[in-house]
Amino acid sequence: MNRSILKLAVPNIISNITVPLLGLIDLALMGHLGSEVYIGAISLGSVIFNFIYWGFGFLRMSTSGFTAQAFGEKKSAEAITILIRALLLTLSISIIILLLQAPIAWGSFKLIGGSSEVETLANEYFRIRIWAAPAALSLFVFSGWFLGMQNARYPMIIAILVNIVNILLSVFFVFGLKMKSEGVALGTVISQYAGLLTAIILLFRKYRKMLPLVTKASVMDLKFLTNFFKVNTDIFIRSFCIIVVFTFFTSKSASINDTILAVNSILLQFLMFFSFFIDGFAFAGEALVGKFIGAKEVQNLKKVVKLLLYWGLGLAVIFTLLYLSGTNFILKLLTSQENVIESAQQFLFWIVLVPVASVGSFIWDGIYIGATVSRPMRNSLLVSTFLIFVPVYYFLNPVWNNHALWMGMLLFMFSRGVILALLYQKTILKPLERKA
Repeated sequence: MNRSILKLAVPNIISNITVPLLGLIDLALMGHLGSEVYIGAISLGSVIFNFIYWGFGFLRMSTSGFTAQAFGEKKSAEAITILIRALLLTLSISIIILLLQAPIAWGSFKLIGGSSEVETLANEYFRIRIWAAPAALSLFVFSGWFLGMQNARYPMIIAILVNIVNILLSVFFVFGLKMKSEGVALGTVISQYAGLLTAIILLFRKYRKMLPLVTKASVMDLKFLTNFFKVNTDIFIRSFCIIVVFTFFTSKSASINDTILAVNSILLQFLMFFSFFIDGFAFAGEALVGKFIGAKEVQNLKKVVKLLLYWGLGLAVIFTLLYLSGTNFILKLLTSQENVIESAQQFLFWIVLVPVASVGSFIWDGIYIGATVSRPMRNSLLVSTFLIFVPVYYFLNPVWNNHALWMGMLLFMFSRGVILALLYQKTILKPLERKA
């Protein structure tokens, strides 16, 4: 079982490493342009796309879970039909996003705030990067589908290609053509479409024989579509809560001053960096849990859940030690702004606590996504967001200010894992035992 976990987790970790690497390089490029406003511009612009992409993250998650279960049941026609349904939904969503890009930008900047100089640069970034939305959302679907088919290699190839192309283009546009935040945005757009083309080529290379199994009647299966949209609605609410927390975090950072905005933007990269490592095991959980539930293999489900938690805890300990010893070194790689580095010192201990506090939320998310048991995920996020994160911040803010944001963030991550762990027996294990 450990071999099966690592076979799926390691390619995802390798591909995921390139994602935070891209974010780090974008920040580093802006961090060496001589002003913190460029860091703030990338941060604010990225928050908007986090809002869009995290909000539609259900496209990847539900595709992964449903496909893994179809794979476990050995239903090839259903598996390929899930991909077509998800891509058609993605096309519709993408058209709406592009049509509404002006009000999205206006509303987002009104909500988030920031200095006028930062907002002007962030708006330029947004106007270019928004055109990557159709490709980015389609890649969510392809990645989830390949993973559900127990194929972690193809998402790895796509992610590595996208991020390498993005990094090379961003460096070229910023240093070669003397562009600033708009250069980073343009690099992102081109790389996303390169990734989409690669995904289509890989699909035809290995799964071409499955395509004739798709029929109009199967695509429009009302029973499946009802369940599909129910799960997607729950995951959307779950993702929306995460968006609320991170948007609130960035907005409150911006309301303090540009330096704190830059500090928190950089420190959040430590959380993101850990998340993309631990997500390798969460993604393995999606594929394996879905497969075992589809095949109704109770003992294998119990075993894989236990092993995923062990792997997650081990990784959390490693990252805790890494952050305890190397945080200042990483900070200096990200920015040469002395005032940002100096201001960050008083908040570094929060970063050391991040891995252990958040590991459960990632692993349990993967388990629940694979099981397509979406209601507990939704409810855990509603509780963690509105009964923990928000009250903690407002209660502590008068005294702790920016520390209140970090305390709220850690308790938000920790509580999600605890709630899902407590609900596992009732919502996943017992129903499977009854079916088996």
